[in-house]
Amino acid sequence: MSNPSSPVSAEGRGGAPEAWLAIPAGGQGLRMGGGVPKQFRDWQGRPLLRATVEAFLAPGMPRLAGIALAVPEDRLGEVQAWSFGVPLFAVPGGATRQASVAAALAALPEGPDLPVLIHDGVRPFPPAGPVREALAALAAWDGAVLGEPSTDTLKRVDPEGRIVGTEPREAIFRAQTPQVARLHVWREAFAWAEARGFEGTDDVSLLEAMGLRVKLIPSPATNRKITRPEDWLPDPAQG
Repeated sequence: MSNPSSPVSAEGRGGAPEAWLAIPAGGQGLRMGGGVPKQFRDWQGRPLLRATVEAFLAPGMPRLAGIALAVPEDRLGEVQAWSFGVPLFAVPGGATRQASVAAALAALPEGPDLPVLIHDGVRPFPPAGPVREALAALAAWDGAVLGEPSTDTLKRVDPEGRIVGTEPREAIFRAQTPQVARLHVWREAFAWAEARGFEGTDDVSLLEAMGLRVKLIPSPATNRKITRPEDWLPDPAQG
C-alpha cells in the first residue's frame, strides 16, 4: 500500500513539510485511444501521472510531507515502485473521482494537520506561485482553489436555448487544481458528502455545499488538463 522509505526526507529538501499531495488517478481515461489510461501514457519519457507528481517536487514548490495516489488496481505494483524522495501511499481508486479522492485522503497518516493539495493526475504544469498563494489563503479561508479567468463571453440560456442573459466574465473562472484545504477539513467534507449521497463536480464544491468559505486564486491557462488527443502537445513554457 505504501512506500514510506525514501532516500531523501522532506526535511532534507530544505525544511519542515508544508503540505500533502493527493491525486485521484483511478479512472480508465481511454479517450486518447491505445488501450492505456491517459495518466499512464508516455509523457516525455515517463508516465504522465509520474510527470505530474514530479512537477510538485520542482524548485519553488511547497515541501511535501508525502504523496497519496489512488490508481487502478492493476497499476498498484507499478506505482508502488516509484520513488519521489518523500513517503508514497498508493491505494486502489474508487468507482468515481470523488471516491478516489476519499481513498487517497484515507491513506494519509495521522499526524500534523497539514494542508492537502488535491490535484488532477493529468495536469502536469502546476504553477508554483498560485499554489503557494492557495496555501497561504488557508490562514483566513477554509479552502482555496486555482482558477483560470474567463476570456470568453458566456451566455445563459433557457431550456429552449433562448439567451436570457450574458454573464459578467470578470466574475467567471474555470476551476483548476490543486484544490486546497487542511486534512481534517477534507476528511470531514468527504464524510459529509458520503452520508448525504452528495456528488460534487469538483472537490471544493463539497466545502461550498457545507457552507464553508473558499478562496479563488487566479491561475494561468498553462495549468492545463490533458484529456483529449489534441491536448497532447509539448510543455507550453517550452514553446
